[in-house]
Amino acid sequence: MSDPLRPRLRDLFRPRPISTERTVTTEADEAVPHGLRVGAGYAWRLLILAAAIGVFIWLVITLKLLVIPLMVGILITALLWPAFEWMLRRGFPRWLAVALSILGTLAIVTGLMWLVVWQIRVELPEVQTSTAQSIENFQTWLREGPLHLTGDQIDDYLAQAQALIEEQGQALWSGALAVGSTLGHVVTGALLSLFVLVCLLADGAGIWRWTVKIFPRNAQPAIDGAARNGWKTIVNYARTQLFVATIDAIGIGLGAFLLQVPLALPVAVLVFLGSFIPIVGAVATGAIAVFLALVYNGPWIALWMLVVVLGVQQVEGHILQPILMGSAVKVHPLAVVLVVAGGAMIGGIPGALFAVPLAAFVNVVAVTLTSGSWRTGDVPQGDLIWSTVPRQRRRSNR
Repeated sequence: MSDPLRPRLRDLFRPRPISTERTVTTEADEAVPHGLRVGAGYAWRLLILAAAIGVFIWLVITLKLLVIPLMVGILITALLWPAFEWMLRRGFPRWLAVALSILGTLAIVTGLMWLVVWQIRVELPEVQTSTAQSIENFQTWLREGPLHLTGDQIDDYLAQAQALIEEQGQALWSGALAVGSTLGHVVTGALLSLFVLVCLLADGAGIWRWTVKIFPRNAQPAIDGAARNGWKTIVNYARTQLFVATIDAIGIGLGAFLLQVPLALPVAVLVFLGSFIPIVGAVATGAIAVFLALVYNGPWIALWMLVVVLGVQQVEGHILQPILMGSAVKVHPLAVVLVVAGGAMIGGIPGALFAVPLAAFVNVVAVTLTSGSWRTGDVPQGDLIWSTVPRQRRRSNR
């Protein structure tokens, strides 16, 4: 067969017009309005897509003891990846770079936990006394203030508030307990995450090459290029969130210390951990700092604590981040909030933690495949949940 007549291998991801020459229609089909046929076509396709997504979520929940440690290991790998690559570029042996990355991370985490436990032990008696006094003052204000509530009404409202907190807390912590309801499950998950981290740092490229071979040969270049763009997005996400969490923790913790808010160091660590959930985590942990200031220091200190929280977030987002990182992180707030809320509803705290990086990865992979940028390796151009926009430098007029 000559070359002009030889059939060429078509790109699996290139959209092609659908031929309708063989479509068989009947009188009943022609009687149905065109809009209804189009709507029905969309409906059954959406139902199949929803069923596939539902099966995937069911599998994730069923295998949660494996999936969550795997996701934790991947996210920690993305956090350590810039420093790990820097050591490799400086000529460090791979085994030494892996050891330094893991031991350094364990040392930092252990040091922070020791400091938190130390401050809690030191300030716990004072905090207990202040808590009892604050509760008594609040009850006195409810009885003698403008509300004029009776003791029975106060007890009833407190019981309702306690029931609401327990109900919401149980729904939220159900996702946290997905890591393991017993100490053995927690330890097993931590060891599995550590093992995943070691394997990805030591031989992540080999693992990925084996994974790509699972897909059809014709689709392997597209899958490889799209996933590499997605991984760059995850690394960028982790680096950005680490920077944001560090700045928020230092600023809010220092502000709490200067304002003499109790448990300033645990508040800083909580802010650091919460900031890994974009937008929602920073708001929630900042609200905890303001609440502690309100309970233990009064409304004026709480107002100044609120000023500190808002000021740190504004300085970090609009001044320090563009200067130090050289780029502005472009995040659609509505998409982030909806993704985090959906992740929390499905998987609790782990779902909220992994929702944005997972959605960003899927989004970048989809845009890379549909735009064809996997052929050139360029960053896909499209609507991305998480992306970086190079900082525009102003040209001086001469």
